[in-house]
Amino acid sequence: MDGPDAPIPVNIITGFLGSGKTTLLQRLLASPRLSNTAVLINEFGEVGLDHLLLRRIDGETRVLESGCVCCTIRDDLGAAVRDLYSKRTRGDVPAFDRIVIETTGLADPAPIIFTMMADPVLKYHVRLGNVVTTVDAVNAPLHLAANPESVKQVAVADRLVLTKTDLCDQADVAAVRAALRDINPAAALYDTSQTFDPVELIASDLHDPDRKAAEVAHWLEHEGAPTNASRHDHDIYSFCLTFDEPLDWTAFGLWLSMLLHAHGEKVLRVKGLLNVADLAAPVVIHGVQHLVHPPVHLDAWPSDDRRSRIVFIVRGLERGAIERSLAAFNGMADRPSKAA
Repeated sequence: MDGPDAPIPVNIITGFLGSGKTTLLQRLLASPRLSNTAVLINEFGEVGLDHLLLRRIDGETRVLESGCVCCTIRDDLGAAVRDLYSKRTRGDVPAFDRIVIETTGLADPAPIIFTMMADPVLKYHVRLGNVVTTVDAVNAPLHLAANPESVKQVAVADRLVLTKTDLCDQADVAAVRAALRDINPAAALYDTSQTFDPVELIASDLHDPDRKAAEVAHWLEHEGAPTNASRHDHDIYSFCLTFDEPLDWTAFGLWLSMLLHAHGEKVLRVKGLLNVADLAAPVVIHGVQHLVHPPVHLDAWPSDDRRSRIVFIVRGLERGAIERSLAAFNGMADRPSKAA
């Protein structure tokens, strides 16, 4: 678990209109194991949590029966989080050790992620946890084909929660699952018609020292999942590059910075388990568009496989060009890398 002075994890719940974000949020807040959670939503009345209210602190802040703190976002998200943190520091609200933000159905999660990671005040007090995206199994084929926001919400997710599967036949659900795997093969996939632990859904992330190794092991299981770039109208697809030789950390950092500076809008997600020269254990990198999380150092390799593996989710970028440029920066132009 995080220490008492560690930055507070911020989880983002996103998903297209009508995909079940509010229902999932209600389910999370009803769990006593998440009682030390603060929730930020756009409009309190739209979420329908009145039956869970315990008391009102002010016009924007309520305390729920479960002990969770619930606030509305009136305008600026960064200001809302800073105000909530100040109330926590002053003791105006019950202490909380996690923040959950529910976005609107048409939201692009990237600006929210940017706010959490780049705000000059917040970056010392909070850190990004998991991004959870709800997907309506009934309307997913239409949304993924017609709405780029829906595809992007899936692409940046750490957790995908499939809803309304009880209204579909098994073949349709299987097709939706396959479509989601094509876009984001590394995201853990849940189904609201089945039992799952709400704490597992939002609490396990790369920056949790108790869970980071398990988190990496999960997405490595899906690193080589087949993808079909042609099935998405928006040209979003995933691929994994694998390098046999250790990577030079300085060269890799320079390459990744230049790649995201030039093509950040097209690099929706990048995750990597890196064998860095002169280090005994691997380094995990994780980025969303122009932003890169602080690197995570694992205590040991999760298996005997010591290769560097980097998973990309991109829009309209050629896999070969990315691989060749990384090989060149790492001084490997004359030693072909192996793509998984």
